[in-house]
Amino acid sequence: MATLPTNRDEAFRWTDLAALTAAATSARGAVASAEGYWLDLAGPRILFVDGVYAADRSTPGHVALSPLTLDTAHPLGVQASGAAGWSIDLSAAEIVDTVQIVHVATGAENHLPARLTLDEDAVASVVETYVGNGWTNRLTQIDLERGARLMRSVRLLQTDGFVSIRDEAVVGEAASLVSQFLGAGGMGSRIDALLTLDGDGAFVDYGGALLTRDDQRQECAVAVRHAALNGSSRQTWRAVAADRSQASLAARVEVARGAQKTDGEQSLRGLLLQRTATVNLKPELEIFADDVKCAHGATVGELDAKALFYLRSRGVSEARAKALLTTAFVADALDRIGDETVREAFAADADAWLEAAL
Repeated sequence: MATLPTNRDEAFRWTDLAALTAAATSARGAVASAEGYWLDLAGPRILFVDGVYAADRSTPGHVALSPLTLDTAHPLGVQASGAAGWSIDLSAAEIVDTVQIVHVATGAENHLPARLTLDEDAVASVVETYVGNGWTNRLTQIDLERGARLMRSVRLLQTDGFVSIRDEAVVGEAASLVSQFLGAGGMGSRIDALLTLDGDGAFVDYGGALLTRDDQRQECAVAVRHAALNGSSRQTWRAVAADRSQASLAARVEVARGAQKTDGEQSLRGLLLQRTATVNLKPELEIFADDVKCAHGATVGELDAKALFYLRSRGVSEARAKALLTTAFVADALDRIGDETVREAFAADADAWLEAAL
């Protein structure tokens, strides 16, 4: 295993590096079935087992499989560069259904790079699901040309271990990137991104929900860079922490000197199901332009006592009342998923987590 960052590094001070190291040195076990994780959607289905393409159980369609050397300085992402990975390169003339990718890990460490390139006015949708255990490490680089649109939904359902995701995106003129995440497994995680709005009128919507319990720790660390005129970005993150767990949300917006008319918004909210849990929030704005509209909000609290009393007074059990309020809290993020089938699958994952946690 290559040299890893430490918690002394400011960027990794909340990362559960002990869980990552333990996962990377764990023994491999049996391969879990992926059948229950495919959604009822037409389109390519790609299966990776411990980062290795399972050709006999995949229908790749427009997805290409080859070694990918991706240029990155990220200390976790760099470990995936050069391995055999997957890529999508689409033009506007190519109409493809949603691409589903299931990553099954059996223990130890596995690394996988990916590259998504959408030419002018191209459209693509990708759904990724992570299951199993061990250290699963991913590097994804995204390049969206003028008017391209990418919708990406990622659910982290590993029962144990650690999942680290590094996204690096360049969003061109009038292009849009919408990515939503759900961390509802028992693993530790780090969702890490650097997203650059590089063209006039570019748009990014990046967020999700992290659900933690027991001694689990999950985090996101996202930086959005506005480098051109009229860019818009939204970061909507929700964290629910139970028992002695910890969820951390760090979201940053950087506006370059020439990026006038920028509209950037951050919404970070944490919910503590028990007072022994921890939610860390770190919103940041760094603005060098003078004609912008940027705002952020960050709050941590417990379930509303008045709302709980209202539901209880109408015959709703305490556990059901807590589940309803927590579901509504998480829905702020999950409702941003555009495809109904995908949105319902993510909601079902969140409900299963709530049933176990409450």
